[in-house]
Amino acid sequence: MSKTCKLIVKDEVNVKFEGLDPRTRSKLINAVQYTLPHARYTPAGRLGRWDGKVSFMTIGGSTYFHVLDKLMPVIDKEGYEITEIEDLRDQREITLSPIDENYFSDVQFAPGHHMEGQSIVLRPHQVECVNACLSNRHGLVVAATGAGKTLITAALSRKVEKYGRSIVIVPSQDLVTQTEEDYKMVGLDVGVFYGGRKELNKTHTICTWQSLNCLWKKTKADDIKLGEQDIFEFINGVACVIVDEAHTAKGEALKAVLGQVMCHIPLRWGLTGTIPKDEVQAMQMRCNIGDVIAKVSAAELQDNGVLSKCQVKVLQLASKLEFEDYASELKWLVSDEKRMNYIADLIQAISATGNTLVLVDRLEAGKAIVNRLGLPPCHFVSGSTAKKKRQDSYGMVKHADNEIIVATYGVAAVGLNIPRIFNLVLIEPGKSFIRTIQSIGRGLRRAHDKDFVQIWDMASTTKYSARHVRERLTYYNDAQYPYDRMKIPDWEKGIDGGGN
Repeated sequence: MSKTCKLIVKDEVNVKFEGLDPRTRSKLINAVQYTLPHARYTPAGRLGRWDGKVSFMTIGGSTYFHVLDKLMPVIDKEGYEITEIEDLRDQREITLSPIDENYFSDVQFAPGHHMEGQSIVLRPHQVECVNACLSNRHGLVVAATGAGKTLITAALSRKVEKYGRSIVIVPSQDLVTQTEEDYKMVGLDVGVFYGGRKELNKTHTICTWQSLNCLWKKTKADDIKLGEQDIFEFINGVACVIVDEAHTAKGEALKAVLGQVMCHIPLRWGLTGTIPKDEVQAMQMRCNIGDVIAKVSAAELQDNGVLSKCQVKVLQLASKLEFEDYASELKWLVSDEKRMNYIADLIQAISATGNTLVLVDRLEAGKAIVNRLGLPPCHFVSGSTAKKKRQDSYGMVKHADNEIIVATYGVAAVGLNIPRIFNLVLIEPGKSFIRTIQSIGRGLRRAHDKDFVQIWDMASTTKYSARHVRERLTYYNDAQYPYDRMKIPDWEKGIDGGGN
């Protein structure tokens, strides 16, 4: 006779098994257990107090709805039969009919848009992504930068209006305002919730992770002032939560906001340009948002003429220097006077072919480039740059031809929309898959006079830089970005001395 157990579907995210023996629960824990690759570098890891393992199931039987596919084979193998399912989810019948390319054709692109005055006709990939969501209550859409994810989001918000409000979560204030503008362009009743702007009683609300976390903390601390809403009042009547740039969400934010506070919201979709290579991060997204239900690659968009073609030039400036650790090496890579002079000269030379975006990791590196190039034609944008000044710098290249914008990865890697970028320079971009692919995506947007962008990957032959280059080459292969790799032994002679 088979053993029996009970499955409780507590909400849209969380489930719990009851009636399993300890041995089976241990096997289930192992089935959804992963090791954080950086665990050994943490204080606890160095001391041997933590093995870096993270499991998406507890010994008490609690787990996630979207890992059941990994757990059910173990349940079956152990001879268990689920004889009772208690489903506590919202039982409303939600029927969302598919859309076609004319869903927004009654409105036109706003002034300032590169398609200003034209009726909004959705591209085939946008229709496909929207309809994939409409046929799945939960799910992740993986769409390359430049796919027009905001219009996808707006279409989803508009479709769910008959069932309730929607909340759209974005990673930055810049993206809040960009999303708000697009929502207003297609005629949606939209408000924002961040910083000093807290517009309530709107059908659709755009907010940041930070604002939601702050509201959640204030609610828990019973620090809600008269006239203010707590987080539960804030989500009242919400039928849909959409996470834009879902890869930027931290695990704790996903767990606290989506997995707990918003766990009962029936419709939840996420949009991202990249699924993290880190298995733990990828699983956190899956648990709290859902499985991948649609994919649109950059290569596909390039082939269809939506994005510009590109070529990556990986330039490794040769060096025999050795460093004790990565921090010491990186400091040299972005501060050595001769090296920074070479990079600045290269940037100045290539900027003659069109507007150039330079991405740096450290403020010091950005300032070093700017000091060598001068202001203008160079513009420096960082997290401390005032929003208006930042927008002025971005707007400069709409009509200019040889401008240079130096920006930190943190500011520019997500949400930056400057179509007329003809050269993109990455200064020591590291080994982050997400940052590398998202950064390149900044340069792929097409413009009326642009269908190609040159990518410059500035690196070295030093130990860590060379190792990171090898990592990035695998990313370029995965994304189908053509590349050339060049080692430059005599770069200290300058770009005019055989070093290019």
